[in-house]
Amino acid sequence: MTNALFILAQSQFRDEEFQKPFDILTKAGHKCSVASIEKQDCAGVLGLRVKPDLTVQEALRREWDAVIVVGGPGSPRLADYPEVLQLVKKACNSGKITASICLGGTVLARAGVLHGRKATVFNADWAVSLLVDYEADYTGKQVEVDGNIITADAPGAAERFGRAILSALR
Repeated sequence: MTNALFILAQSQFRDEEFQKPFDILTKAGHKCSVASIEKQDCAGVLGLRVKPDLTVQEALRREWDAVIVVGGPGSPRLADYPEVLQLVKKACNSGKITASICLGGTVLARAGVLHGRKATVFNADWAVSLLVDYEADYTGKQVEVDGNIITADAPGAAERFGRAILSALR
C-alpha cells in the first residue's frame, strides 16, 4: 500500500480534479491524505468541502509515495508558501510521483521541478508562459507523463490523470 498526498488550496480548488483521482486511488487500495495550508475546510469551486488531514508543514515531516497538487483558480497561490514548494521539491528529488492538474502545474513550475521536463497545464496564456519561463517543455497534451512527473491540463482530464497516477504507483 502506498501513501498519496493531495494538496488543496484553502479555497477555489476544482472539485472533480480532487475527487476523481482520490476515488481512483482509494478504490485501488492506496492510502490517500489531504493537506492544505491550514486544517480548516477547503472549499471547492463547485461546492465540495474537504477537511484536510494535516497541514503542508506537517506533511513535510512524512514520506509520501505521491504528492499531487490539485488545480483550480485558487491553486496558483499555493506557490506563495515555501513549505508547499519544499514538499514538491522533496518528493520530486526523491523520485516519488510528483503530479499536478490544471493550474496546479504552475506550482510545480515555481518549485523548479519542471526544468527540462515534458509537462502540461491549463491552457491559459499566463500559465503556459509560466511553465515555459521555468524551462518546462510544454506539450499541450491532456495528460503528460515524464518519468516521475505527471501533469494534466483541465477538469476533463481528471479521470485519465487519476489513472496515470495509479499506473505509476504500481
